[in-house]
Amino acid sequence: MKIFIRAASCISPQQTFNHELFFSQPKEYSCNILDVVEPAYKDIIDAKLLRRMSKIIRIGSATALACLNEANEKNVDAIITGTAYGCMEDSEKFLRSIVEQDEEALSPTSFIQSTHNTVGAQIALMLKCHEYNNTFVHRGFSFEHALLDALFLLNENQHQQVLAGSADEITDLTFSVLKRLGLYKQSPVSNFNLFTANTKGSIAGQGAAFFLLSDQSSKNDYAIINAVETFYNLADEVAVRNKIDQFLLVQKITSDNIDLIITGKNGDAKNDCVYDDLKTNIFKNIPSINYKHLCGEYPTSSSFALWLAANILKRKILPECFRDENIDAKKIKTILIYNSYQGKYHSLILLSSCNN
Repeated sequence: MKIFIRAASCISPQQTFNHELFFSQPKEYSCNILDVVEPAYKDIIDAKLLRRMSKIIRIGSATALACLNEANEKNVDAIITGTAYGCMEDSEKFLRSIVEQDEEALSPTSFIQSTHNTVGAQIALMLKCHEYNNTFVHRGFSFEHALLDALFLLNENQHQQVLAGSADEITDLTFSVLKRLGLYKQSPVSNFNLFTANTKGSIAGQGAAFFLLSDQSSKNDYAIINAVETFYNLADEVAVRNKIDQFLLVQKITSDNIDLIITGKNGDAKNDCVYDDLKTNIFKNIPSINYKHLCGEYPTSSSFALWLAANILKRKILPECFRDENIDAKKIKTILIYNSYQGKYHSLILLSSCNN
């Protein structure tokens, strides 16, 4: 069954909230933590609610509501969210208060808002939605599994609309820990030079993206999601190639049918080898672009890639930052997103234009 993206919204380290990335120059960062560009919330979220929201709840809720507003919808049949880190800011605040207050007279607010399903729950409260609500916390597969759940739900219960997306944030404390573990670069690097640094680690990112999905087409659809697949902890590049070959075989297409590859290359000298291998084999002679210099590396960054791909297919243009790639966006009808997180979590998302 074809699943249509009716609306899409994204808050990221770039000007993406109103799709401005496609019409303006991307933002450059000279530090290794990319912060989100938050919109003016006053027209989206009630001020009384906004005061009690941490950053991840703000960006997740605003993105979801903006997605529905774009489609002129007031409610949905299901809300499905993916997050790997959850509400880190509130979690750290609660743990810090335990230590500072010697485990006495603790405010429950930070604890209540620290659970991973807080974003999905807050969206449901604001919409007064009492339908199916689920949050996936599966590390590098969190968004993909939320998306798969949405596809399964639409296949089982036709004529429904599902709001699916993800949200993750990075805090200074979390960054320090992950930097020591080698996930992020030890020295500052410009995100514009991310792919030429040739050092260990990447740059930290964060963001939220939500999509309104339906099994019914409409005149303003962004794109069609044809397939989503994940595979874990493969032995080497040959194993990755074999998995992608099997994926294309099941979809009854070849690499020649793909007009654009969007890869999760992140500037890590070791983990980027898989992308270089694919570029010289399966994806040889296929136009490709990378996206993590725009949003940074985080477990659910593939939602940013899906937002990017959906907009390319709908608008038939590339963002300004890709204009030097000599890619004719008007000819792009099929896009394959391939992302590898920490070299273990591999995912594929196949999309096509609604005008094929």
